[in-house]
Amino acid sequence: MSRLPRLRSSSPAPEPGPTLTMSTSNVNLRKRNPRQPVRPTTAARNPPGRVASGSIRANGARGGEDLRFRELQTQLTSIEQARVADAARLASDMEAERNKVAELQANHLALSRELANAKSQELDHRRELVTFSDEIESLKKAHAREVMDLEMDVKKRDREIREVNEDLRICRSDLERERETVSSLKSTAQNAALQSQLDAYAQRVSELSLKLEEAQKEVEEMKVDAMESEMVRRKLHNMVQELKGNIRVFCRVRPILPSDVVTYSGMLSSSSSSSGGDSRGSSTPTLEDPERIKQELQLDMAFPDRQDHKEIVVHSKSESATGQERKEVYNFNFDRVFEPQSSQMEVFEEISHLAQSCIDGYNVCIFAYGQTGSGKSFTMEGGSTEASAGMIPRAVEQVFRVAEQMKTKGWEYTMEGQFLEIYNETINDLLGKAEFDKKKHEIKHDPKTGGTRVTDVNVIPLHSASQVRTLLALAQSRRSVAATMMNERSSRSHSVFTLRISGVNVGLTGCEGTGEKCEGSLNLVDLAGSERLNVSFANGADKERVRETQNINRSLSALGDVIAALGEKSEKGDKHIPYRNSKVSRPLPYSMVLNLSPLAAHLNESLTSLRFATKVNNTNIGTAKKQNRTS
Repeated sequence: MSRLPRLRSSSPAPEPGPTLTMSTSNVNLRKRNPRQPVRPTTAARNPPGRVASGSIRANGARGGEDLRFRELQTQLTSIEQARVADAARLASDMEAERNKVAELQANHLALSRELANAKSQELDHRRELVTFSDEIESLKKAHAREVMDLEMDVKKRDREIREVNEDLRICRSDLERERETVSSLKSTAQNAALQSQLDAYAQRVSELSLKLEEAQKEVEEMKVDAMESEMVRRKLHNMVQELKGNIRVFCRVRPILPSDVVTYSGMLSSSSSSSGGDSRGSSTPTLEDPERIKQELQLDMAFPDRQDHKEIVVHSKSESATGQERKEVYNFNFDRVFEPQSSQMEVFEEISHLAQSCIDGYNVCIFAYGQTGSGKSFTMEGGSTEASAGMIPRAVEQVFRVAEQMKTKGWEYTMEGQFLEIYNETINDLLGKAEFDKKKHEIKHDPKTGGTRVTDVNVIPLHSASQVRTLLALAQSRRSVAATMMNERSSRSHSVFTLRISGVNVGLTGCEGTGEKCEGSLNLVDLAGSERLNVSFANGADKERVRETQNINRSLSALGDVIAALGEKSEKGDKHIPYRNSKVSRPLPYSMVLNLSPLAAHLNESLTSLRFATKVNNTNIGTAKKQNRTS
């Protein structure tokens, strides 16, 4: 663009400002430099008073310049607006750039932190790498040492192998030399000596082989001897039992019970009041003094045999017809007498050998005899605790225990049991499912085998002693009991528990059994109470109880007759045995436990029982027969 002409003085001069560059019109407005010389205008170049020849042309040109100047002002205004818009846009762009810069700075700071963390991790990794490198180096060294040690071991083994090979080579060479020597000796006189040594060695080998065969035979013979020695043991055991007596009688005195103190303390009071009291002023014992009551109730009895415990002495006092005091002393001897403090275990120890006899094939019977309330049921059945267990559970436990031990001697056993009640001479099956009187049972006795069987009764296979305890509880709940004057709960029947045992000799491993069979039975009888009729029922009001007592006494009397007849038969050789007089007299041979009451009020009944037991103890029924057979 050409230089603009100078504006007239009437037009306002532009304000000094920065130089603007307009790209659209390429017009540059610059501030006038004061040092630049002012170019004279047309008027200056034409002094006043002088009219230029071309003034008209000048005015026309000046009007065109004004128009042009306005155009330039318009352009300048648009340029100014564009500049403001550009400035606003530039400010917004600057703000956006500042935000970007701030964001970039934040990113730069985050990246710097990440870089620092990366550097820290790199340092840790480098440290770990150094550590691992050290460990690898140490492992390499250890491996190298191990390889070196193994190489040394290999060298050592190689050296040992070479030495062994050398020794083997030497031994082979020695063997070859010996062979050559032996071959050379065969042609010399030493051949005979060597041959004799060889013969001696061969003879020694044959002798040792013979001894080995003899030892094996001895082992077999010892097994047979073990089985035969068991037979000898059985024979000797039962011989000892026969020497002791086929009928053995034990006497047991029960202690005074608290119930006795309560029951008989009233009798002491009434007797004291009827006699008018003691002249010396002694007071009547009361329940607050139970020990004194026990002394008053105690029967005067003594046990002088402190070593063998076979004697009992009873003292009694009575008045004669003339009113004089009469003292009597009764001495009785039995196989064993048990004092009141004796335990169930002590009583069982005396009859435990009989349990072994039934295992050996003998028929054994143990019965408890005595008046009502003397402790028969407790002796036979016992209490609920292990220490108070009676003869029945203890005997059964021992039978099972001995049968288990006999397995090591070539014997195997099977067992079965039955529980009967004899009530008013009628047999009831206590293990039966039906009612008592619906079945009629009969006793069958085989004189050849000596076995006794009852028809149509339940025989239960037994596998453990605990099973017998369950059967005892069932039978006890079904047994006939009734109250008498002697005992509030009295057994009014005889109970008979029978354990049948069958054994067979099957032999041991490597030793065939003999096939011998044996059959034994263990009868444990709890007899009903034995007392006189006027003692049991003084008023005789209950006719059924009176009939029970009569039957009980009749069966016990028949039992005594059978025992007496057996004793006469063993002496004279021919005597009728009245077995049919009572069903309770079938199971034989006997061992009797006599139970006595310690009360002075029962003196007469105790003396009656002691006399009966003495009669039984003096009876000899001969030798018991073993029930066995060989298959």
